[in-house]
Amino acid sequence: MKATANKIAVVMKVRMTLSLPLIFLLMIFGVFGQICKVSYKTTSICALKGSTVNMACYYDWYKLNDAFWIKGCDRDMKNLKEYPEYEDRDEYIEDREKQPAILRLHNVTENDESEYCCTYITEKDKEKCIGQPGIQLKVSALQVKAPQLVLEKERVNLTCDSTCSLTDGFIWYKNGQVLKIQSETLQLQSERSDSGRYSCAVRGHEHLPSPAVSITVMYPPKNVSVFISPSGEIVEGDSVTLSCSSDSNPPALNFSWFKENQSSAVGSGQSFIISSFNSSHSGRYYCEAQNQHGSQRSASVSVSVKVVGDLLILYIFIGVICGAAVGIVMFLIWRSRWMKTRNDSVESQMNHPIPPHDKRTTCDVSEPVYENVTMNNSRAHHDRHKACDVTEPVYDNIPMNNSRPHHDRRKACDVAEPVYENVTFDGKRL
Repeated sequence: MKATANKIAVVMKVRMTLSLPLIFLLMIFGVFGQICKVSYKTTSICALKGSTVNMACYYDWYKLNDAFWIKGCDRDMKNLKEYPEYEDRDEYIEDREKQPAILRLHNVTENDESEYCCTYITEKDKEKCIGQPGIQLKVSALQVKAPQLVLEKERVNLTCDSTCSLTDGFIWYKNGQVLKIQSETLQLQSERSDSGRYSCAVRGHEHLPSPAVSITVMYPPKNVSVFISPSGEIVEGDSVTLSCSSDSNPPALNFSWFKENQSSAVGSGQSFIISSFNSSHSGRYYCEAQNQHGSQRSASVSVSVKVVGDLLILYIFIGVICGAAVGIVMFLIWRSRWMKTRNDSVESQMNHPIPPHDKRTTCDVSEPVYENVTMNNSRAHHDRHKACDVTEPVYDNIPMNNSRPHHDRRKACDVAEPVYENVTFDGKRL
């Protein structure tokens, strides 16, 4: 019986020994739990770099001496306002009736990532109460994930990436211009026109776009063409340059020159120079441009030499044509003047007629006159010379196939000098 009583006493002693620390701990945590009863609407916030963040806490203790926010939630941390890097960037908003304490942090950066705790000091005991665990802030910057070099016709996905889980719509930009795509991923079928600078933003935060990423679409040579210098006629001995151009990305580095009906290349390089062109060089030429993504050949162009002899003939022909044209013009001018003179003479004779009886009856010819030239006129002429006194040689004896006698024509004429006496017509001499 006594042994049983001793056992019970030992058990009670052990229980009391174990209960005292537990009771002490419960008293401590009970008091502080009542003082530091702090709650948060959310315990994790992910914000875009450059944006503004609102962090709010609620507490039950209404008799406060001071309330503020600390970074790191260490008891030794100071009020956020005491740090120079937060100057002009943080706001503390308090509503004692609803008992929220709001920390508004502007233009957040990666350096702002940390745990933020709502802290206050009681009015009675001046105890510092830290509401733990606090709010974990993460800051993320948008970035476009995409390959910088893509091949033409290749499917490419551009992703607007962020460590935050963003549920708002996205906005895509190309060279600063808004695209219609609003999803997190932008798909391209890689055309040459797709080369440019791309960036993205979250709707509602259009002022915070991601850094732009350059995309370059690579493609083989296209639109290959040949240019000839000089562009006009080529004379034998001239220096001729053939130039090859193409549109490619990257630019074509290898150029080969070919002449039709020849199996091997005749030259290389973007320009092909023939220093002394002759007829053996005449033919059709083309070039082939190549880069690491493919090649393309140009259309053939004809290059031929103009022989100097042909040019001389051409120049002579042109000279003859020009000379003939000048001669025709001169003839027309002369004929026009001659016709004008003739018309003026006829008009003068018509305006001053000579009386018929004075024409030959009393004429005194002092110089040779074609006196006896007749023009197949059947009319008698012997009366015309009855009173003529011819003092100088006249074409007196020239008959004109007139069957009429001419002896009467010279009866009254005194010819002092020979006048083509022996001129005959139709083989007959007078």
